Amino acid sequence: MKMNGEQLIAAPRDAVWAALNDPEVLKACIPGCQSLEKIDDEHMKAAAAIKVGPISARFAGEVTLSDRDPPNGYRISGEGSGGAAGFAKGGATVRLTDEVGGTKLSYDVDAQVGGKLAQLGGGLIDATAKQMAGAFFKKFGEIVAPAPAEAATPADALPPAVSSVETATIVLPKLPPAAVGALAIAAVLGFYLGRQGDSMSGLLAAILVIAVAAIAYNFGRKAR
Repeated sequence: MKMNGEQLIAAPRDAVWAALNDPEVLKACIPGCQSLEKIDDEHMKAAAAIKVGPISARFAGEVTLSDRDPPNGYRISGEGSGGAAGFAKGGATVRLTDEVGGTKLSYDVDAQVGGKLAQLGGGLIDATAKQMAGAFFKKFGEIVAPAPAEAATPADALPPAVSSVETATIVLPKLPPAAVGALAIAAVLGFYLGRQGDSMSGLLAAILVIAVAAIAYNFGRKAR
């Protein structure tokens, strides 16, 4: 069985390389992985529970990291036994290259299975392998480059507050011509008497003119 693919990871190449060599990260990403213990920089012991079609088995074996070229890539290979279910062995060549927006991870996989697993047919095995590879790299990308938290909106970006106080508008009544004339006469009379020095008489005369005009206006309304 052969398979290849690539995925863009939104993280620097050094960070992706470090994650590819971190047993805890690999354990979290490998579907069904129950344990992954680092022996040295190139060897790890692994155990995983895997289900392929109707067959479920627990595989135990060793993982080897070879052809290491930090931070450009390596080859990861392994072999495990699943008891009566059979065995699986294979490897993947992983390459890292800088890309706009992060790091492109490319992989080429080759694997073999034996025992009962081999009797299931290549189509089912290939589909399961592709599903597991997709789940691995999806989880790997989420761990290495988690989605950024939604940033809080800064205060200066908020729209200006709308004041609840409305400006009062004063609407003056439209005066009839007679009232305007009375006010004009009162103003002229008051100004004249005030200039003569009798301010109190001027004020009283102005009030009298306005009062008479108001009374006449009222009688005029009733006479209509």
